[in-house]
Amino acid sequence: MEELNNNKKQISRRKILPILGGGLLIPLFGFGNVISEKSTESSNEEYKILLRKDGTTVKVKTSTLKNSKAVKKNISNNSFYNWLKNKF
Repeated sequence: MEELNNNKKQISRRKILPILGGGLLIPLFGFGNVISEKSTESSNEEYKILLRKDGTTVKVKTSTLKNSKAVKKNISNNSFYNWLKNKF
């Protein structure tokens, strides 16, 4: 009797291989496609490249630019050059 109970508790290689094979088939059923849908939504947004105070460029979404408020509009070239000289 004890031998029968021990045989039922043991997991053989023949039982493990189908479980591993089934685990390898999970990506083929399309569970990973959810992530790619999120990335396509964010790639539809348009970006503009702007200049920061330290002279580096930054990509900014156009929707955030439309919602933003300008501090100073229509600055002259001289004031822009002076602003750049102060930063370097």
